[in-house]
Amino acid sequence: MFKSFPGHDNNIHKNRSFTLKGLTRLRVMMSRRFLQILISFFFLLFLLAQTSCEKFSGDQTIPAYLDIDSIRLTTDYSTQGTAIHNITDAWVYIDGEFIGTFQLPATFPVLKEGSHELSVLPGIKKDGIATTRISYQFYKPVVKTIKLVPDSTVKTGLLSTTYNTSTKFMWKEDFDDVAITLDTTKSTTVKIEQTPTGSPLTLEGLHSGIAEFDTVGATFSAVSHTTFYIPSSAVFLEMNFNMDTYLTVGVYVSVNGVVYELPVIYLNPTNDKWKKIYIDLSNILNAYTGGSAFRVFFYQKETSTGHHRILLDNIKLVSY
Repeated sequence: MFKSFPGHDNNIHKNRSFTLKGLTRLRVMMSRRFLQILISFFFLLFLLAQTSCEKFSGDQTIPAYLDIDSIRLTTDYSTQGTAIHNITDAWVYIDGEFIGTFQLPATFPVLKEGSHELSVLPGIKKDGIATTRISYQFYKPVVKTIKLVPDSTVKTGLLSTTYNTSTKFMWKEDFDDVAITLDTTKSTTVKIEQTPTGSPLTLEGLHSGIAEFDTVGATFSAVSHTTFYIPSSAVFLEMNFNMDTYLTVGVYVSVNGVVYELPVIYLNPTNDKWKKIYIDLSNILNAYTGGSAFRVFFYQKETSTGHHRILLDNIKLVSY
């Protein structure tokens, strides 16, 4: 009990005593609240850990490994043309579950064990661009049964695909026949011809197509001999090319009697190397309402001095 003295108010001591008791209660309450928050935090961490574990198959924590070396293409040359391809990726499914897309060759983990159905969709770079990788719908998936063992690697080896049976080859040009199915236009000063028999410039077969430039302003302008109807499904132009200059590839689209010239892609020099490309024509063929027919064109007007050439082979126009 506080002793009073003149001029001193006992209520001050009473209030101070009350304040001290309140602070004590507040500290106790805060300690309890902190303990509750701490318990809730650890409980949340536990739930997150449990949820993460549930993403995997059962209690398996040690993966098996799948090794895919490459995918080859086999064709009936007489009806499907060359087997040269540029399959760069594998789109992998196991029992219908998408595992991922992998650049070949690839070795990757899979949290599964035992026998499973492996399905691999051959993947390409659409328009030759690394950032537009797709599974190529005109190639069949490779399907086989595999047995996965944790901490072991299953090698699939060389996988083999073919064209889907529903693939329609609208146009094939391998430059081996007497007649070439590319017509030069009135503006051309450079012809498309066949490489000589036995020429080291030929990619495969008897001949490749060649266009040679010797002067500035020399122009190569050629168009498919056939006019094609625009299908309601996807359309891709496949081709091999080797050149030390540039080349524009596009389509002439007929819309209600009016023909539009539509460039699709500009190809760069290949440094004396043959390349295979898959050019998607689908979007541009449907860019105009009422478009009914189209032809494929190739164009280059030389702007530099010296001798230049364009080599083409194995042109295919595919759809469904």
